[in-house]
This record gives sequence, structure tokens and C-alpha cells, in this order.
Amino acid sequence: MDTSTMKGDCSVPSFKAAELDIKLSTDPVTHHDVFTFGTVFTNHMLTIEWDASEGWQRPMIRPFENLPLHPACSSLHYGIQLFEGLKAYRGGDNRLRLFRPMLNMERMVRSAKRACLPIFEPSELLECIRKLVEIDQDWIPRSDTASLYIRPTLISTQPILGIQKPDRALLFVIMSLPGSVYQATPKGLSLWADAKYTRAWQGGTGDYKMGGNYCGGLVAQSEGEDNGCQQVLWLYGEDHQITETGNSNIFVHWINEDGEEELATPPLNGIILAGVTRRSILELTRQWGEFKVTERCLNMAQLCGALKQGRVKQVFSSGTACMICSVGEILYMGEHLHIPCQDKRTQLSARILKQMTDIQFGRTPSDWTFLV
Repeated sequence: MDTSTMKGDCSVPSFKAAELDIKLSTDPVTHHDVFTFGTVFTNHMLTIEWDASEGWQRPMIRPFENLPLHPACSSLHYGIQLFEGLKAYRGGDNRLRLFRPMLNMERMVRSAKRACLPIFEPSELLECIRKLVEIDQDWIPRSDTASLYIRPTLISTQPILGIQKPDRALLFVIMSLPGSVYQATPKGLSLWADAKYTRAWQGGTGDYKMGGNYCGGLVAQSEGEDNGCQQVLWLYGEDHQITETGNSNIFVHWINEDGEEELATPPLNGIILAGVTRRSILELTRQWGEFKVTERCLNMAQLCGALKQGRVKQVFSSGTACMICSVGEILYMGEHLHIPCQDKRTQLSARILKQMTDIQFGRTPSDWTFLV
């Protein structure tokens, strides 16, 4: 497993996976035919309650059901909530693996601190999730491409209309068959770039995984679709810095201004989410040592200039849900910028995707995987 991130903080008051209470469904079902992301859920869920006076309660795995929430629950009114997203994979050896899950657990703790929600020991939540996946493992098809999407969520449950640090919270984990996130096309994703909408800003919460970051982008997403595009390319600042695409990180593979082959992605400067797939791509390509790999600011003027000079090899997005998606077109200031789409066999993204999925499905041994 990813041992570099397994160091826990024993001083953190936390629930204990060893105290897990399990109540199994009396009428379990299994569905494998899903075409839309996040619409069909497994038989069980994990719930852990917290309150300021008693701390974390005993974790419970129970049949999937609706949550009872007070109408004044502050997460409903003020967005005091956060979430994570990771996947479980079934390998050809029939073993189940999670991909770098401690990075998700640690990022969730970081988001909890920013939201004034209770923190916990990451390894304890990971062990609870491991047990949940083990119980509902029949939902993962025996396929070299299938997976199970895992959604840990932490919300305030304090029933109050006043805005204050919550004294009650609920951590829960549900699981779903992923389905498709984007409608794949041979030409790649089409992106709508308009600086009138901003996803994140310095000092905000754009580098945390909170629901409000996504809600605020829906109007831009809708306008992008009205303009014939599938996703939004988020820009920032007067120089139209490239930040993220839709709900994903973005990479540019090109010959840079100095004539060097380079894979570049925006830096973690407070407005970029530290994606697990993003980090993995950077670490993997740096291990190759074949070209320059950088985290630096990129703007539309640089990209437009490189496209005109024929220096762009590929642009692609990365994330847990979509994995890696090649970009084929960007609509920017009324101009359709066509991004080169090489033969899939020679695309850098295809090579990265193969190496990553080989790790995720256990075809290539790696300490990036966590066995269930």
C-alpha cells in the first residue's frame, strides 16, 4: 500500500474501526447494468455520528437508506459539508484494490479542518471503508475495466439557523457503480472557456473538496452546454490563467517556449484541488525521466500561441471519476481552438492511462494499491 502516507496521529480523538457495528441487509440486490454516473447504489452504507460533548460514536455499517435530517440542519442551509471520491477495482486475480486511498482520507481531514467539522484518524476511516467494500464486493463486476465508486461525506447535522461552528455532524459513506461521466467522442472533450465565471480564488475553498465549489459551477456548465461544449475550462485572473476543467485537473503536453518537450499542469497555489490522479500522473511521468514535468502557471495566451505555432501535442483532464480524458476543442472568445488529437496508440495520455490502470487492477505490482 501507499506506506508513505500511512502515519497516523494517535492524539486525534477518533472513532475506531475495531468497534464497527454491522447490520446486514435482509434483501440484498446486485445491479451491474449502469450507464449514468452515481445513480444506482449498493446495499449497505457506513454511518458515524459525532457531537461536541461525546465525540465520535461507534461506526455502523447498515442497509442503505435515506438519512433523517432536521429541516434546520445547517449543512442544508449553509453548505457546511465536504466529500471525497475514490474507487475499488477487481483485478484478474479476483482481489479487490483501492488506489492510494490514504491520500483521500488525509485530504478529507484537511477539508474538515477548513469547514470547522470534526477530524478523525484517516487509517480508522480507511479500515471502515475496507470492510464496507468487502461486504458489497459482489457489486464489482469481474471485468478488467469495471470499478466501484466510493463517496465518503461529512456534514453538519446541527439543527440551527444561526451560522456557527457545528456541534453535531455525520460522516457517511455510500457506494455506487460509476457508469459514464462524459459522453466520449473520438475528437475528445469540448471545453467552454469564459472568464466571466470563476471557480475559485485565493483565500477561498477551491483547493478543498466541498460541495459549494461544484454548485457554483453549474450555471457555467449549463451555458457551456448551450454553446455546444461538454465541460468548462475554468480561467482565473486578468491574464486568463488556466486552472481546471469541469471537475478535473488539466495537463498540457507540448513543446514549450524554450523548445523543450514538457508536460505542464497548474500549480497547487490555493485555487487548484490536489487531485490524487493529478499527483499520480506527475509522479509516474517524473519517474520516466523522458521529458520535463512541471507545475507552473499557464494562461490562454500561451496556449493560443503554442497552438498557432503547432507546438501542442495534447491537452487532457484527469480525475477519479473520469480518469483521463483527452481534450479536442476549446471555445474561447468566440474562437474554436482545435487541439491536436494524435493516434490513441501514440498519445501520452493513453500511455499514462494504461500504466495507471495496470496498477489499479493489479496487473503491475505497486505500493499505490491497498488490498481489501
